[in-house]
Amino acid sequence: MRDLKVKALSEISGALASALDLERALQSILKVFSDTLEMQRGTVTLVDPRTGELHIEVAHGLSREEKARGRYKIGEGITGKVVETGEPMVVKDMGAEPLFLNRTQARQDLKGRKFAFLCVPIKVGNKVVGALSVDHHFKGDISYEEDIKLLTIIAAMVGQAVKIRELAEKDKQAVVAENVRLKEQIKGKFKFGNVIYTSPLMETVLEGARQVAQSQANVLLCGESGTGKELVASAIHFASPRADKPMVKVACAALPENLIESELFGYERGAFTGASERKIGRFEMANQGTLFLDEIGDLPLATQVKLLRVLQEKEFDRLGGTQSIKVDVRLICATHRDLQKMVKEGKFREDLFYRINVFPVTLPSLRDRKEDVPLLVAHFTHKYNKENGKKIDGVSRAALDLLMAYDFPGNVRELENVIERAVVVCQKDLISPKDLPANLLTKEVEIKAEGTTLPQIVESIEKQKITEALEKYKTQRKAAKVLGLTERMLGYKIQKYKLQV
Repeated sequence: MRDLKVKALSEISGALASALDLERALQSILKVFSDTLEMQRGTVTLVDPRTGELHIEVAHGLSREEKARGRYKIGEGITGKVVETGEPMVVKDMGAEPLFLNRTQARQDLKGRKFAFLCVPIKVGNKVVGALSVDHHFKGDISYEEDIKLLTIIAAMVGQAVKIRELAEKDKQAVVAENVRLKEQIKGKFKFGNVIYTSPLMETVLEGARQVAQSQANVLLCGESGTGKELVASAIHFASPRADKPMVKVACAALPENLIESELFGYERGAFTGASERKIGRFEMANQGTLFLDEIGDLPLATQVKLLRVLQEKEFDRLGGTQSIKVDVRLICATHRDLQKMVKEGKFREDLFYRINVFPVTLPSLRDRKEDVPLLVAHFTHKYNKENGKKIDGVSRAALDLLMAYDFPGNVRELENVIERAVVVCQKDLISPKDLPANLLTKEVEIKAEGTTLPQIVESIEKQKITEALEKYKTQRKAAKVLGLTERMLGYKIQKYKLQV
């Protein structure tokens, strides 16, 4: 008998160690009871943390209906008493024991046969989390001490398994919560409200982007490099009904011509040399969500044909594949190129251009929204203060004048790089001109002004700036705001200089 117990413990230990699923491991334990130790009907009953009641987690020798009926309050019946007291109990003849409730109704067919009922607590530390019970062949008045000892050892092993499951559940919940938090953080990061601007021109552009975000229309973002096309694309996605679905980004200009097709559409195993396994393409990854194609003007003509088919038919084939794959993808494209000019030159398909140009959004260059420079400077200073552990208060008046005078051909991206460098090298409370790159310091601000006397030069500059503002912003109210004037003052100067409105 001793050898059987050792064998049983070995098998039970192996079952708990190898099974990642607690229920499967407990089923294996109860089967060992039946096969090796000749014990009948085994149950593992655990406390439900939500209700505080006991329920049968796993059972051997019980039907599904019998198992479902096995619910107790703590202190109720033999099992409830064991959980309440934390002490094992033995009922030598369950048929004659009034505390034995037989709630599962599994022992109605004893027909005069006697069975003992052994029940021991399952503990995690000092806390009782359940009970392990078995039916045993009746042995008369002899002691069941050895059996109780064996069950107590096994219950301790089960308790460890329960603890591991609890920790795994907590970790799982923590991962899910963290995933939700990160998704919300990403959504917050790419909201339209987080785009830094104050210029009326940018407000007009973003208003259009907000409107199209709620639709399913394809969007084409145009503008010079560094104007924030990717940021606006993300804002459109996270303000759309597809916000909870994936947004997949593809930098078309960064991919070699011979790889871009496989990146977009994927490939089957054996499609070409080196294709050792199936690869899912970006279109499949973005199903139900948004696909952002950055610098779509760099797509080869052959790939443009396949992209057009996806947009028209909502399906595509993997490279080497024979079965068409249906997808539901919203397309947002971006380019710094003049696609209409490329269409005339035969470098971009006209039919594809009309498919992606459903709702065009043109982002202005930074030189056309100079009033946003101070806000952007403050934002980037704060950002790189945080990253570099610095406490720079801002930029000096002289440094800001240089930044305002510079045209920034690299737009917002270039300005960000300039401020990051300045934060790193600055040793004082304010960024000064010496902290800026040399090309800004040597930049000469060209002012085309007529006249020789100072009043004539001032008048020439005023007329030039007012005319530019009126042409750009169309209304006197917006032009006055940009120029730092009241509408009345602007109206007076228009009248004084006899400007056409």
